[in-house]
Amino acid sequence: MNTPISSSSQTFSVEAIGTVLSPYKQKFGIPRQPGLVKYATGIIELHEKYSRPEAFDGIEQYSHLWLEFYFHQTADADWKPSVRPPRLGGNKKIGCFATRSNFRPNNLGLSVVRFDRIEIQHGKVRLHISGHDLLDQTPILDIKPYIPYSDSLPDAQAGVFEKEPEQTLNVHFSNQANQDLAIHQQQYPNLTSFIQEVLIQDPRPAYMRTKANRNDFSIQLYDLDIKWRVEDNSIEVIEVIKL
Repeated sequence: MNTPISSSSQTFSVEAIGTVLSPYKQKFGIPRQPGLVKYATGIIELHEKYSRPEAFDGIEQYSHLWLEFYFHQTADADWKPSVRPPRLGGNKKIGCFATRSNFRPNNLGLSVVRFDRIEIQHGKVRLHISGHDLLDQTPILDIKPYIPYSDSLPDAQAGVFEKEPEQTLNVHFSNQANQDLAIHQQQYPNLTSFIQEVLIQDPRPAYMRTKANRNDFSIQLYDLDIKWRVEDNSIEVIEVIKL
């Protein structure tokens, strides 16, 4: 995939080097920042041109990687100079460049993820990652090592985004959901923890979080449909259905 990237005076052509295989099959449910859901595992499959073991020699010494990627699902949407971050309740607008909104002029994203291991079979390279926030089939544009002494800035200020979002919801599973999970546990060993970590982030649209009414939702993770319900300050996973 060659993706044209424009500026005020120049146009560049960027080629994806790989694609992410992710349990997140839809935007709804993806954590709003990387690192919030540690059981979110994924695989970066390198395209043939870049699937060269020598290009990844030494990568095992790093625990985390920077990923530059393309917001492919919103590529056809216009960028917005002002956005309503969910962190601010969806009611206050701030500038696009003061947020990590995916509605950006060039649709570029940047995430730091945990690097678990490299897999090389028959000369083909795959990188196993976790703690990511990437939609399935996200094009990867570049990979760089995370270097703590330069990339970690303890004195940095982030205003209203200074702290992690508060987790105010409890997550529990119905008897039916527990029975469903038992069926899929062998294929997905950390499925229960994964679902719990995703839901505790409260993926609901900001405007729905103040509603006292009972609401039912659905999230697709892997090839599973997760049915869940919100009531008061509690989330109940109702059932887990194979798609």
